[in-house]
Amino acid sequence: MSVSYQFPLTRPRRMRRDDFSRRMMREHCLSADDLIYPVFVHELPGRAPIPSMPGVERLSIDELLRVGEQMLELGIPALDIFPVVDPAAKSLDAREAWNPDGLCQRAVRALKARFPELGVMTDVALDPFTTHGQDGIIDEQGYVQNDITVEALVRQSQSHAEAGADIVSPSDMMDGRIGAIRTALEAGGHVHTRIMAYSAKYASAFYGPFRDALGTAGNLGKGNKYNYQMDPANSDEALREVALDLQEGADMVMVKPGMPYLDIVRRVKDEFQVPTFVYQVSGEYAMLKAAIQNGWLNERACVMESLLGFKRAGADGILTYFALDAAAWMREQG
Repeated sequence: MSVSYQFPLTRPRRMRRDDFSRRMMREHCLSADDLIYPVFVHELPGRAPIPSMPGVERLSIDELLRVGEQMLELGIPALDIFPVVDPAAKSLDAREAWNPDGLCQRAVRALKARFPELGVMTDVALDPFTTHGQDGIIDEQGYVQNDITVEALVRQSQSHAEAGADIVSPSDMMDGRIGAIRTALEAGGHVHTRIMAYSAKYASAFYGPFRDALGTAGNLGKGNKYNYQMDPANSDEALREVALDLQEGADMVMVKPGMPYLDIVRRVKDEFQVPTFVYQVSGEYAMLKAAIQNGWLNERACVMESLLGFKRAGADGILTYFALDAAAWMREQG
């Protein structure tokens, strides 16, 4: 049906005039429930700043517990653990990844013992544990081998589930790993362990500060991850990847990075109507922080606008290093 709207009978600005009417017509809103906080955990005592990510720190397990308490106070439902592995524990086969007494496993157990109601998610990938910084096990030519890597990822996922992780989050982009992990979890009795699949993870230039934080930048050197992470030029391929992961047993899917890929978030949500998450990655965080520190942007306004943009694009939840600040701002706002 065609409807004609004519000025001055129709004045859209009428509804934008006052706060109450803007609120009445607001289409999307943010809450602490929408946030997941990525955290870096290290073996050293206390906290260590990450220069390329101002305001983000590596945490000891004791400090991680303090953050967990803060999250519960702010109403943030879950965090995601990324271990900063001692170089001496790295190897070609990444065997430290499934060490039951590894850093990630100990962090999970400590969090679940202290805060059983806090959602604990773990990153499933081998790059923190390999001497070459790739997300899998390489052959003599340096190519990441798919099937042997999947076997290692299964062992890593099992160890995380046994430690008490609520969600395992494979970020490796190997073919078939979701089905293999789901089958192994079911066989091991971990029927309640959820999988958030990095289904559309792009070979992005926005990951640099993350690799600094994790200590993998030096291992990777001039290498790249083009032969397993997705080409930034592709959109239809993302839908194929999401469909495969859902068929294999993923409970949730993720698009990564965030802001440069809002179109992918929208397409995934429209196509599948499943829980869809987005990662506001380290490079996005660092860009905003740099502009904020230079006085070029208002931190609170720009951060909240960026997070709202993810919700508007269709994301059900957002992994963001701004989670603590954003939840505190929302609480202040009431």
